[in-house]
Amino acid sequence: MSLLKNVGTIGGLTMVSRVFGFARDIMLARVLGAGGVADAWQLAFQLPNIFRRLFAEGAFASAFIPLFNRHMTDGDNQSEARRFASEVCAVLLPILVAFGAVMMIAMPWVLMAFASEELRANDVNYDLAVTMGRIAFPYLLFMSLATLTAAVLNSLSRFAAAAAAPILLNICLIAALTWGAMQSDSDTTRQTTGLLLAVAVSTSGFLQLAWLTFWMRRSGFRIAFQRPKMTDDVKQLGVLIIPAVFGAGVYQISRFLDLFFLGTLPDKSITYLAMADRWNQLPLGIIGIALGTAILPALSRFIASEDKDGAFRLQSNAVELAMLLTVPCAVALYITGSAFTRVFFMGGAFTLEDALVTGSVVSGLVIGLPAYVLVKVLTPNFFARKDTRTPVYTAATSLLITVGLNIYFIYWLDMGVISLAIAGAIGAWCNVALLYAILAQRGFFVLTGKVISRLLRIMVAAGIMGAALYWAMPYADPYFTGSFAERGGAIAAIMGIGAVVYGIAAFALRVLDRDTIGRLMRRQG
Repeated sequence: MSLLKNVGTIGGLTMVSRVFGFARDIMLARVLGAGGVADAWQLAFQLPNIFRRLFAEGAFASAFIPLFNRHMTDGDNQSEARRFASEVCAVLLPILVAFGAVMMIAMPWVLMAFASEELRANDVNYDLAVTMGRIAFPYLLFMSLATLTAAVLNSLSRFAAAAAAPILLNICLIAALTWGAMQSDSDTTRQTTGLLLAVAVSTSGFLQLAWLTFWMRRSGFRIAFQRPKMTDDVKQLGVLIIPAVFGAGVYQISRFLDLFFLGTLPDKSITYLAMADRWNQLPLGIIGIALGTAILPALSRFIASEDKDGAFRLQSNAVELAMLLTVPCAVALYITGSAFTRVFFMGGAFTLEDALVTGSVVSGLVIGLPAYVLVKVLTPNFFARKDTRTPVYTAATSLLITVGLNIYFIYWLDMGVISLAIAGAIGAWCNVALLYAILAQRGFFVLTGKVISRLLRIMVAAGIMGAALYWAMPYADPYFTGSFAERGGAIAAIMGIGAVVYGIAAFALRVLDRDTIGRLMRRQG
């Protein structure tokens, strides 16, 4: 399939999941509000979710797919690939069970390291956070195994099932929140809703694993159950995973550090950041994860067959497509972030002040949106060559910069929760610069003059759109806190202005033309 079709398949289904995620967060804001039980829930959910993104989606998939593709090429009728996947599963399962058991036992002390002073001082809410964390943590076990099956499906160029799986998480959470919304507003209702959310998380993990296993078997691929054995292939995977945990998961490691810094900030900060990140995750998931997922198997095949031109062309197309889609998103959300948080989140237990603070965090986060996506686009070039060490060094550098900026912004400038957003964005751009410099130095990828020209024109088109939105915002601002119809009309008008202006500017500047669309539609290998 072409890059555009692959990204469209993954991104389209991811968009469906994100729409359900928005519905979930809208309900979450209205039922739990910010602070108290809401902060306890966010803390309890973040731990298994960050581990899932860090290990399962990041390190494991990045290390597993190139090795799996090599076995697919070497084996007869996928026999070598089946053997390798079965050996990996046999070793992975007991590790996950043991790690999960340790974390569930240690949950009171683990949460103590990340909880805010207000949460630690409230025994009821802190005990609730511990209970929710224990109930939700099996999600990591189910999702790590689900990632193994998803990696197999992606390597077989069957992207749809894996892209659709997260929808099940949001459906389960919406079901729990629907119960809470139907009850009277009270502390007891919010606490019970929190427990139901934790149950829904683990349930969704099991359902996603079952869903992906079904489609893997439908594709004719089966993983056999066997006793754990440290074969040479499994050892090689382990060697690749260890640095990949850092290299592919720098964003998630930074989230762990965010939790630590959030524990030093006032009540509600963890909820503000989580709600704001929803708007950052929408384009990041639809574009960044889709691109990274789509190009890794193809890059692995190009590199395995020593097709340097094919790998170079695929990487160029991925960078161009990433910037074409993310730069306008970042500019639009930077200017209109508070509009979206007021329209969608404000109401019930979530106040106007909560919405405005969340909107300011959105603006800080999206400064780094193109960088977060480019990291996902550039790192597969290393992973496809079984080089998981180089991204470690770039990630370590960017992480140190991020931590230093967090300390400076929080403790010296007293900027509050927005410090985490801005520091993370700057760190991500540093990571992109280092990754590209190393790829260029090794001759793996260099931006041509033609691509640079297109990227500059993309920025100009996005700047024109941003100017139009900046002009329109004061006229629409009074309607963002009005009735349902007024909110909907105002946000639709703003989105329409942005889309039309960017579209006209993009065609006028020849950012979008027949040649560009044709290149992205070509089969990628």
